[in-house]
Amino acid sequence: MDMQILGQQAQQASFELATASTAQKNAALLAIADELEAREAEILAANANDLAAAREAGIGEAMLDRLTLYPERLAGIASDVRNVVNLNDPVGSEIDCRVLENGMRLSRRRVPLGVVGVIYEARPNVTIDIAALCLKTGNASILRGGKETFQSNMALVAVIQAALEKSGLPAHSVQYIAKPDRELVAQLLKLDQYVDMIIPRGGAGLHKMCQENSTIPVIIGGFGISHVYVDDSVDVDKALDVIENSKVQRPSACNALDTLLVDQAVADSLLPKLVERMNQAKVSLVADASAYAGLSGAAELREAADGDFDTEWLSFTLGVKVVADVDEAIAHMREHNASHSDAILSYRMPAIEKFVNAAGSAAVYVNASTRFTDGAQFGLGAEVAVSTQKLHARGPMGLEELTSYKWIGVADMLVRS
Repeated sequence: MDMQILGQQAQQASFELATASTAQKNAALLAIADELEAREAEILAANANDLAAAREAGIGEAMLDRLTLYPERLAGIASDVRNVVNLNDPVGSEIDCRVLENGMRLSRRRVPLGVVGVIYEARPNVTIDIAALCLKTGNASILRGGKETFQSNMALVAVIQAALEKSGLPAHSVQYIAKPDRELVAQLLKLDQYVDMIIPRGGAGLHKMCQENSTIPVIIGGFGISHVYVDDSVDVDKALDVIENSKVQRPSACNALDTLLVDQAVADSLLPKLVERMNQAKVSLVADASAYAGLSGAAELREAADGDFDTEWLSFTLGVKVVADVDEAIAHMREHNASHSDAILSYRMPAIEKFVNAAGSAAVYVNASTRFTDGAQFGLGAEVAVSTQKLHARGPMGLEELTSYKWIGVADMLVRS
């Protein structure tokens, strides 16, 4: 596979997409959704091969869930593509406009980024999400998914490219690095002549590798330790509902709860009930010394070791620590990479305001589960990533975050004096 050719093809496709109408792009998206349904058997067969290989490799159940496609899930993916059709196309819209003293009308107009390279792991639905959002915003994309979903992704990209050709848009608008060779990823990170942005979706190691090796701007996201801090002003049972949802609803997701911080004022009443809930959900607890005695009835419990509170569990494991107050909770979060999704469960407004303002997270919740950090849940349709950096985009990256802007100055034969 020649990455230079891949980059050239993507760039040429991006030139055509930049001038495609919203109607053309929407027609291609509808064709993709239809093709996903028409070729369901082919896609699920490829996914079954990936799952068989993953089980043989000893991959755990939480990761297997991320890999799995089945008819209902595939139908949901097709529905998500149709939802993107219904979203407003940001390309061509004006961010702001003013008339200068010299008579020039000056505005900023949204434009596509160009070519987006996305490196991601595990979930095959990400392939469709990225392709749909990039197409809607007039961006070409070069994709490289994890080896665990190689056959699934190849089948999905074949579906996308077939739909593009039927719609009259270039098939090279969406391309896939069809070899698991890591050297090809290294080459992608150097294609700054053709690629305008790199988005890694995966663990800290992937993000660090991209930051250190890319000559292309990198959007950092998808990784971060998610925390919930709870104080004694809330109803314990209602708080436990939120805690359980944050941890258990989909533990393999990047916005699932990793560390529970319990105010010492509520620890005696909350910890025993937490044990009951987590035992029922078969969640293993990793306890700081401050919380260990209060969790003694847990079916699976161990003392926290170095690095545990810096671990994104992505599984049925939960870290627990008792803290003196909201200030200690914030201090713990700052030390342990609270950059993704974090929540406070409290009815004390001073504590809430302090937490919201002090948390360095891309998404902060008050009395709500961390699981809402998601493009579809935010009404963005889907997301290409969840950015945890502080420049350009933060949180779920939907359509607007996949655009840049250009200045447009309009006058009547105006010259500068």
